[in-house]
Amino acid sequence: MFDEATREVWTFNGRSHDATALDPDSGRVVATLPLGGKPEFAVGDGHGEIFVNDEDHAKIQVIDAKRHAVRSTWNLDDCESPSGLAYDAAHHRLFSVCANQRMAVTDSVSGKHVASVPIGRGPDAAAYDAESRRIYSSNGADGTLTIVHEESPDIFEVEASVPTQKSARTLALDAAGHRIYLAAADFAPAALAAGGQPARRPAMVPDSFRVVVVSSIPPRAD
Repeated sequence: MFDEATREVWTFNGRSHDATALDPDSGRVVATLPLGGKPEFAVGDGHGEIFVNDEDHAKIQVIDAKRHAVRSTWNLDDCESPSGLAYDAAHHRLFSVCANQRMAVTDSVSGKHVASVPIGRGPDAAAYDAESRRIYSSNGADGTLTIVHEESPDIFEVEASVPTQKSARTLALDAAGHRIYLAAADFAPAALAAGGQPARRPAMVPDSFRVVVVSSIPPRAD
């Protein structure tokens, strides 16, 4: 992600459990921060704070981008293995999508738990549309897109579970057109790993990649 306050590019490195800040002009590594767990998606507030999900410990780590240091660590209630993260800057709300089919809502100022909302199986990404006040969770295991409406900063309602395609677990938001784009593909039957358990990721069927579009979702009249 690009941090506007420092004008640095940040990467979040799952295997080494750290984050790297880069100077985009020179490509130079500015700093590397140990995080103590596997980082997943991250968002910035535009003023020098970066929030990142810690998948291993179901926490949000708050990074002071100007100091290149972790400022706070917050627990995520009712959440297992958080991955996707979205941010409502106007109301200071963070939305973490979790492996136990919950979206954990956190106050980005205090770190307090605000709400827990049901979503689909196998989420990996999330997005927030500020105009429509909708939060989206792409759920690859059951092939759905959960649409949650922000009734108020403390109240959230599931509007719909839209069928997409199994494997469609990452997304991009077109906020101007209120469209969601999801990457998907077909997969061969899962091979068995040691012990007879399914391998983590089966082989992709050649030439089966597609983009699934959920379109024309206008903001509600209210």
